[in-house]
Amino acid sequence: MIVVIDYGVGNLFSLASSLKKVGAKAVVSGDKNVIEKADKIILPGVGAFGDAINKLIETGLFDIVKNRANAGTPLLGICLGMQLLFEKSYEFGEYNGLGLIEGEIIPLKDQIKTDLKIPHIGWNGLKIIKNDGILKYVKDGDYVYFVHSFYSKRCKDTSSITEYNVEITASVSKDNVYGCQFHPEKSGEVGLKILKAFCEL
Repeated sequence: MIVVIDYGVGNLFSLASSLKKVGAKAVVSGDKNVIEKADKIILPGVGAFGDAINKLIETGLFDIVKNRANAGTPLLGICLGMQLLFEKSYEFGEYNGLGLIEGEIIPLKDQIKTDLKIPHIGWNGLKIIKNDGILKYVKDGDYVYFVHSFYSKRCKDTSSITEYNVEITASVSKDNVYGCQFHPEKSGEVGLKILKAFCEL
């Protein structure tokens, strides 16, 4: 059973619908007992890093997510959920993340030197760095949908990148921990392939 974590920050309906399309048995829940029994966990997220990490702590889910990941349960972070996997974010302050992926989340506006708009919204092509795990059905140049104002530079766990005047980590993988800066549930057939690959882990 896949559990999509409901902690108050995320568009859960479209994600649950996409999982259903690929034949996955998934539930949306913020119940600790349900999450403890999950075979796989998805951590979605929209909004600000600080608010999201505080909600994880307040609900008691911070330690559960981290402990399950450290115990080997496949975990997928999506958009802000991916950023929460990192050690630290500098979004409207300085906040510690789950620390499952080494690196930091920084503002795009401090790096982009052109008139490109922020947030970065729209379709961008992927360049595959490590074609394993959730990317096994994806190829170079496949387009996915992004909505974000903060990002990670390439790190040792980066599995794909995209370009928006600067090189952006589009996805990460480390053992059983995966993340997508883009929204697979909004990325058409390519996104469904990514969710299918995660379900097959």
